Amino acid sequence: MTEKAITFPDLPPVDRRPFIPDDIWIVENDAWARLSRREDPLKWESLVASDEAVITEIKDGIWPVSSSSAPGVMANMISSLRLAPGTRVLEIGTGTGWNAACLAALGAEVVSVEIDTDIAARARTNLRKAGHPEVTVVTGDGEQGAAEYAPFDRILSTAAARIVPYCWVEQCTEGGLIVTPYTGEAHKWALLVLTVSAGVASGGLEGTASFMPLRGQGLSPVNREAIENHDDLRIEVSRSGQTLTYSRD
Repeated sequence: MTEKAITFPDLPPVDRRPFIPDDIWIVENDAWARLSRREDPLKWESLVASDEAVITEIKDGIWPVSSSSAPGVMANMISSLRLAPGTRVLEIGTGTGWNAACLAALGAEVVSVEIDTDIAARARTNLRKAGHPEVTVVTGDGEQGAAEYAPFDRILSTAAARIVPYCWVEQCTEGGLIVTPYTGEAHKWALLVLTVSAGVASGGLEGTASFMPLRGQGLSPVNREAIENHDDLRIEVSRSGQTLTYSRD
């Protein structure tokens, strides 16, 4: 008997399971522990079927470096993109490839950038097997975007920015949107939606999202926890830099 595909409300019916490796990571007794699909298939299936992020890669036994985002958070971010069929989307952080597959299933033309060579290769395989070979996966630094494929109508980052790269603005069309998690001054876990106009991206919060940082943009746990959240945060990104405004009383 064929098992029913795992789908989630507010997302296209793309089965998550083919994108998740057999070995994933969970916290047990305040430490990372491997969860093997072969050894505990019911627990593996339960986690993958949940509205939880799934950690797929650990560095040095301590640091999560890749994951499949929580489906509910993904749905909010995809909704913020305001997609239409044929929308050209640059995704920063391919991970397993599932998010890119969801975007493609909604009719978007997707280019996705992944900094890790091995993770990028697995994502290409996952996307091909899942019936989405049209998604282009580029191995590179997402902070640099993908200029050779620009311009894009939308840019979606699945890693948190502290400084929104100006090249994302340059590679976005007039009136296009940049949707990114943000962890930095004035907010620990904002979801930013910025509109590009005349070479400047500006906007503010449309919800919250807690993500791993872009490589090189991370903060120490102490510094991150010291940040005071300001839900009136507004950000403008121009060629001259990033400007923040928020109430300071």
